[in-house]
Amino acid sequence: MADAPHIMIVEARFHEDIGEELVRGAMAEIAKAGATHEHFQVPGAFELPAAIQYSVKSMDFYSGRRRFDGYVALGCLIRGETTHYDTVAAECARGLNDLALRHTLALGYGVLTVENREQAWVRASVAQKNRGADAARACLEMIELKRQFRLTSR
Repeated sequence: MADAPHIMIVEARFHEDIGEELVRGAMAEIAKAGATHEHFQVPGAFELPAAIQYSVKSMDFYSGRRRFDGYVALGCLIRGETTHYDTVAAECARGLNDLALRHTLALGYGVLTVENREQAWVRASVAQKNRGADAARACLEMIELKRQFRLTSR
């Protein structure tokens, strides 16, 4: 279907098993909506904003790739013994929000910030809180809002 949204899923792989479960939830939600997606991986949550920025900037240089209508950022940050968690969580959220505002992106935020692996699994599991699906749904809703404001080329 030509009018179906095309979505970029970007997965932070630092906690691979949790990231895979988030992606599983997001992909199911995107498929349910009749949308298409491409899946990319980055080392960690800190790299998520850069990956999306690369995609946005690539449209300035290369028109052969299909443009994304929306973006889903997925990953997991588990608090450790140092302040590194706080820095990465804040910079990831700030970077993604800055991109969404600067480039008028439809962005679903699915980066878990938790105290331990048990909390992460409850939130990532498609059988429990399914935050990957929540992030995909948020992206799809923002794509629709952009269409209502005529901010898309479709």
